[in-house]
Amino acid sequence: MTITQEESKTVAKQVIDALVELGVKHVFGVPSGGWVDYMEAMRTTKGIDFVLATHEGGAGFMADVCGRITGVPGVCFGTFGPGATNLATGVGSAYLDRSPMIALTDEFAPDKRNRIVQMNVDHQALFAPITKKTTRLEADKVREIIFDAAHVALSGVPGPVHVGLPAGMSAQVTPVSSAMPLKVEAEKSAKLSDLIEMNKLFTEAKMPVIALGMRAVTSDVGEQVVAFAREHNVPVVITPMAKGIMDETHPNYAGVLFHALSDVVGQTHQQADLVLSIGYDEIEFNYEDWIPNVPLVSVDIVATDLDVSQYTLACDVIGNIAHSVEYLAGVECQIKAWDLAALAERKQDMFKRMSPDSNAFGPCAALDVLREKFPQDGIMTCDVGAHIHLIGQKWPTPKPGKQIMTNGWSAMGFAIPSAITAKLCHPDTPVCSVIGDGGFLMTAGELAVAVREKLNIVFVLFTDNDLALIRIKQEKKSNPIYGTPIRDRGTIGGDNIFGVPVIKAFDTDEFSSALDDAFKQTGPVIVEAILNSREYDQLVLRKDKP
Repeated sequence: MTITQEESKTVAKQVIDALVELGVKHVFGVPSGGWVDYMEAMRTTKGIDFVLATHEGGAGFMADVCGRITGVPGVCFGTFGPGATNLATGVGSAYLDRSPMIALTDEFAPDKRNRIVQMNVDHQALFAPITKKTTRLEADKVREIIFDAAHVALSGVPGPVHVGLPAGMSAQVTPVSSAMPLKVEAEKSAKLSDLIEMNKLFTEAKMPVIALGMRAVTSDVGEQVVAFAREHNVPVVITPMAKGIMDETHPNYAGVLFHALSDVVGQTHQQADLVLSIGYDEIEFNYEDWIPNVPLVSVDIVATDLDVSQYTLACDVIGNIAHSVEYLAGVECQIKAWDLAALAERKQDMFKRMSPDSNAFGPCAALDVLREKFPQDGIMTCDVGAHIHLIGQKWPTPKPGKQIMTNGWSAMGFAIPSAITAKLCHPDTPVCSVIGDGGFLMTAGELAVAVREKLNIVFVLFTDNDLALIRIKQEKKSNPIYGTPIRDRGTIGGDNIFGVPVIKAFDTDEFSSALDDAFKQTGPVIVEAILNSREYDQLVLRKDKP
């Protein structure tokens, strides 16, 4: 429908209409008095719903993952002061995990903005360091501002944009402009001279290694790069958030950087005489922490962040990743000198070391049983803690988007909200979530959302009664264990939390049976595995290079 300048609507209605035109289907948040008009606009508009979160931080995580899954900016809301600061945790997640987002908050009207007023802090200053842009709504430019926010959020490296909603503006009736959503232009191709140099350096290298990051996934170049690696006999390492881009059984797959037994992965990449990274975002893992001291060729859409006083940035290929990969595929050179049989032995040994200890019920056994029971096409989300390092290396992931984690931001409490969003966005897809007991306690309140929305999610709770990663670091320093036990040995609680049934498992057989029961449920359910966390000690926090 063509919008004419003569139409007039409330500011609130114009905001919601603009979000619908962008493809937004859910807005996550905790309402305020100033948000009431926006809620009414959503109630009376088809195709969009308000999802009441328990905490604004949870709402921010939900919007982060919504943007990541759908490619449409996730939208969240928080009120003045504490609502905004709570929301900031989820906004920061979108910023460093590279998810498109529009974060909305109340703001005071101009006459009170710089006064001493209850709950008043400078939201523009608050969000400036954790967003791509922060601005505020104007009554006569509603569509222009919302569409610009979406355009900024989606362009280049995706991320959040903050839009303040001044108090008293929502009910104003103003003309509806003819502004329409802005097209996100594809990145320009890299310089021909850089592409030529890239191919030259690859041709000259005898043992290059390829590193794939999250933007290799979003650029949809996985299949081409995997085929290229196989053709040229080159091993491939990936970052945690690129999981699924390459099958773990592929002969050229060398493992995940930074996660469990990364020192074994390092035995491969430390032999390289050239590192070719594609879509690699340093926010996941700094180059200096893993690459050997050899030339780096980076294929990305932004400049590479490397300490060039210590390492050699041989070629920074900045431009459309798909085009650069296509150019790379045309290279003509001899097969590289890697011994893939030796790589296979290292990889086999690595996965064997992550096999369950038959003498104890630990996280390795729990993950093996869960992978056996959980459908291959399902989505698994996980929290931050020792288990994420194990999942990152061990969990077979058939394709991108089937395992969702936070690595750039790495906030505990991510798993439950992200699972809720995954199920809302893909209601017909099985969803489960793996959570440590520490992260569970941070966002357990969001289980109420899963109950209210009638979401069939299996939450797998790893109860080991301590913050294992910190405990391991304390012991490595020969420090006493202090401040990391969550409780005495035991379970997280009763048989029901916020209306979510809890099934407890103290061994592998009980866990297997509990999962069978859980996957038959029609609503949310918690399967609590009471584990021995000592299994982590020899698997995580390994150095990627000597």
